[in-house]
Amino acid sequence: MTDHSKQEDQADALERRARGEFVRGVSGFRHAIGDPEFPAEPGRYHLFVALNCPWCHRLTLARNVLGLQDSISMDVAFPNRTGEDDPEGPNNWQFAPELVAAATGATLPECTLETATGQGFRLVRDIYRAEGSDERSVPILYDKKTSRVVNNESAEIIRMLNDNAALLGGSSNETDRPNLYPDDPAIRAEIDELNQQIYVTINNGAYKAGFSSDQSIYAASFNAYFKTLAQLEDRLASDGRPFLTGDRFSEADLRLFPTLYRHDPVYYLRMKLNGAKILDYPHLWRWLCRVHGLPGVATSSSLDHCRQGYFGRSWNGVIPAGPFVPMTYPKAYGHPELAVQHGTSSVTPKTNV
Repeated sequence: MTDHSKQEDQADALERRARGEFVRGVSGFRHAIGDPEFPAEPGRYHLFVALNCPWCHRLTLARNVLGLQDSISMDVAFPNRTGEDDPEGPNNWQFAPELVAAATGATLPECTLETATGQGFRLVRDIYRAEGSDERSVPILYDKKTSRVVNNESAEIIRMLNDNAALLGGSSNETDRPNLYPDDPAIRAEIDELNQQIYVTINNGAYKAGFSSDQSIYAASFNAYFKTLAQLEDRLASDGRPFLTGDRFSEADLRLFPTLYRHDPVYYLRMKLNGAKILDYPHLWRWLCRVHGLPGVATSSSLDHCRQGYFGRSWNGVIPAGPFVPMTYPKAYGHPELAVQHGTSSVTPKTNV
């Protein structure tokens, strides 16, 4: 049975894709830290990520908020994949820190070479090939001791980093370190319910809206996305709670943040999600600013990478310069007072798509 909080049902996937629906594939490596062959040890594990990828953003967030920056090393791919002129063909994530980003006119300082395998691989695909796999996706959790891919499903990696943070060598003490999935069964049930709703309608829903070529699929995804935003706005407004499940930042907040972080400056245009901006939802905007202000969150991604990655693979590769009203992003995330003050009824999806 498919867990809809972490992956999409693959029933009739080929036919659905042929009809124009974006259908996300399933990650193939599903080992876990804590398995006998993958014990939790400081300095043993490595992440391969791209900072424009929202699924990778989940893991850079978890790594940072759990204080694992010094104990889990990381390599960052260039935000654009290879083109038709590459000898290995198009659509491969590449470790290419020498490439110049059109978005900035310069190299991107966060990009790295591949440093974990000892092979200096140029392509993420090569890491999988060494395991006999034809996958090519990020993120990847990699074991440097055995030279093996542990897992490439971000939802599972978040959970294992949280469960093993102390054994992995997290720099935060137990008191300061958030528990993203607390032991309380009621809170876990609430997080699980939110995770499924957020994955289906927001995280993956943004991609269904942006990359499906069928108008009716786009319309359904668009309406579901904004319906959920209105529901989350009401949830936060109901009692003034700072986070989705109450007073503490949880896995549900972590999984929502990457999409909402990208919405105003990127997804509003690129994913055709132009019904409203997060600025139009006062409580969600203040939540977004609040999460962005948590230690380690602001450095967990880069809007330069996001703009380059999303718009750089559009039909002409031109990167939009805005928005700059009411101010540029991510600077705006430091200003919760910018939220537009009107009711959520005005940003509930209408039936014009």
